[in-house]
Amino acid sequence: MRDTKHLKSNSDKLAQTNKEKILFRSQRKAVNAGANGTLEYTIKEGVNKQKIADSQLIKNKK
Repeated sequence: MRDTKHLKSNSDKLAQTNKEKILFRSQRKAVNAGANGTLEYTIKEGVNKQKIADSQLIKNKK
């Protein structure tokens, strides 16, 4: 009896985690490139100082 309880609870737990993973994958939304001012961002520190990060951040510009 004890073994079947553990097996059943484990299989229920696995089924629940799989369901959560599937829902998480399907609920994802795409990121809007350049939405919050990142498209024409000027780098302020480092080697590329004063350069516009537009072609470096977004590889596939459309």
